[in-house]
Amino acid sequence: MDSTRVTEHPISFDRPQAGNDPTDPRGALLHTPAPPRAPDAALPAQGPTGDTPPPGTAAVGGDPVDVSEHAQPGTEQPAGPDAHRPRPVPVPEGVPAPPGGVPAEQTGSERRSGQPLPPGQPTPMRRDGDRLRFVGAATRRIARGMDLDEIVMGLCRATVPTFADAILVYLREPLPVGDERPTGPLVLRLRRTDRIPAERDTEGGFMPPVQPEPADLDAVGAELCEVRPGSALAEVLRGVRPVFTDAPAARAALPELLGDLSDLPLPDGRRAVLAPLRGRRRVIGAALFLRRPERAAFEADDLLVAAQLATHSALGIDKAVLYGREAYIADELQRTMLPENLPRCTGVKLASRYLPAAETARVGGDWYDAIPLPGSRVALVVGDVMGHSMTSAAIMGQLRTTAQTLAGLDLPPQEVLHHLDEQAQRLGTDRMATCLYAVYDPVSHRITIANAGHPPPVLLHLGGRAEVLRVPPGAPIGVGGVDFEAVELDAPAGATLLLYTDGLVESRLRDVWTGIEQLREKLAATAQLTGPDHPPPLEALCDEVLDMLGPGDRDDDIALLAARFDGIAPSDVAYWYLEPEDAAPGRARRLARHALARWGLEELTDSVELLVSEVVTNAVRYASRPVTLRLLRTDVLRCEVGDDVPQLPRLRQARATDEGGRGLYLVNRLARRWGATRLSTGKVVWFELNHG
Repeated sequence: MDSTRVTEHPISFDRPQAGNDPTDPRGALLHTPAPPRAPDAALPAQGPTGDTPPPGTAAVGGDPVDVSEHAQPGTEQPAGPDAHRPRPVPVPEGVPAPPGGVPAEQTGSERRSGQPLPPGQPTPMRRDGDRLRFVGAATRRIARGMDLDEIVMGLCRATVPTFADAILVYLREPLPVGDERPTGPLVLRLRRTDRIPAERDTEGGFMPPVQPEPADLDAVGAELCEVRPGSALAEVLRGVRPVFTDAPAARAALPELLGDLSDLPLPDGRRAVLAPLRGRRRVIGAALFLRRPERAAFEADDLLVAAQLATHSALGIDKAVLYGREAYIADELQRTMLPENLPRCTGVKLASRYLPAAETARVGGDWYDAIPLPGSRVALVVGDVMGHSMTSAAIMGQLRTTAQTLAGLDLPPQEVLHHLDEQAQRLGTDRMATCLYAVYDPVSHRITIANAGHPPPVLLHLGGRAEVLRVPPGAPIGVGGVDFEAVELDAPAGATLLLYTDGLVESRLRDVWTGIEQLREKLAATAQLTGPDHPPPLEALCDEVLDMLGPGDRDDDIALLAARFDGIAPSDVAYWYLEPEDAAPGRARRLARHALARWGLEELTDSVELLVSEVVTNAVRYASRPVTLRLLRTDVLRCEVGDDVPQLPRLRQARATDEGGRGLYLVNRLARRWGATRLSTGKVVWFELNHG
């Protein structure tokens, strides 16, 4: 510590030289005054601020806090390179000067020199009006916090240096939530952070953040103390009001609270106040306010001030814990209702983004999904339930689950929207949502789209041209009695389809069609950067799209789903119809062998012939119509066998005396993946093998 000590002990209350960052041995407090900042205009020169942080910083409970004195009345703080040089600022209008004039500790010369106060100088807040203004400003600052760090930081900045020169803040570990009963003994932990964020100064700029030296923060004593029943600290915490630490009970409680620092001398007399932090139902911590030896001791009325600070801080911490739990639940709810990972589908690449409307509205009704379908197709879904609440998120989850179920039935897009509309009406009145459902077929290079009141998709072609697809708008889900119409469009290889919710294109500053045009221009400009023959990377494209959002554009949740159509070339597809007869398995083996030879995959011939024979045999045994056989060559070899029997096969262990039941067992053992999907006209059984 680069300062003149008044004792030989590690804790010193002398003012350090500007530019240093001394902390106490626990890394919990103290204080290099940072370069002076402009004082709050709502308080007297000797009082704290309610809206603007005091001029310096210190580490309190590990948290850096303000400790430097306020500027001399009649001075102002410049901006720019000279912002760190103290200059006169005017006294706020209507605020009385402190009794006895400006204390010596607040004059510019004394503050810059770092000399101790002359004896007998009046301290801040000599009058009741000063205390009332201080408590009002401090409680406003504490109440602004939404999490633990903000609450503790607000307490520290409000009290240092006007009310105290340093403060230690201990919180219960762990903090109970709501009405739950704490388990185990009462354990207090010194509250710490490593960084104070940049704050806006009085002229609209940002003050630089302050970073304490790591060595000072790491060289600490014990951070945890267990409050034993019947101990002196337990008795103090049972009380409602703060106490001076020169009282016998409080003096006996300090060793338990300070741990390894208990043998160090603390300010004598009434220069330390120990305040229990009592929440709604229980003690949640303690705060220790300290003053330097050269500063006037606390007065009896200061206990009332400390009580108000402790009460508002404890209630704020209770609020922060509850808010944190609710935010966690909201995050988990939203995360579980959206796809954790997009599927890997044949012939298409996928990317997605989701942004909530604001930190205070973490859940909403926007969703997206990609659902693999039989025949190597994929369903692309994006929807938006009205509202930003738990109710909207719950309705969204039910609609998304319904859409997945309907997709598994392989219904046409317009039929899916029709059933979603019925489901929304069953959920209750005014359950409105918009939705766009599309099915992409990589073999035919076509996409079928049905819309229910949702913004139209944008297709970015390989050459860089972006177009808004002409899709019938339809009515929102939940209106009832409305027919939905599907349209089939080309999906050329290399093109990118962008599905989104209206939060991306609509805000208070622009209407939806202006936003769609800006989105189209943004996609075209991004594609020009990569050239006409190379589409932009999908993940980077999503980021570029979100970059178009400006201030005021985040009025709604945003869900974004991008699909890059690679397709499957006709030369990589082999397709046949097989009559349901005994010769069908043999013919299927020959056709598969010839296709593999044409593709140069002869090493897979034995495995493919065996598996194709087993699957086709099961199909023709019960089918009444021709069986379909299709081979697809992509990064894997995929085989699909379809028939008109809706019953799905299941894997079972055949007994030694059984004549059948081993076909799917072989498929399960030899194939990379396999599955069976029910269709409106029957079912399809498929398997995949690695090649190359």
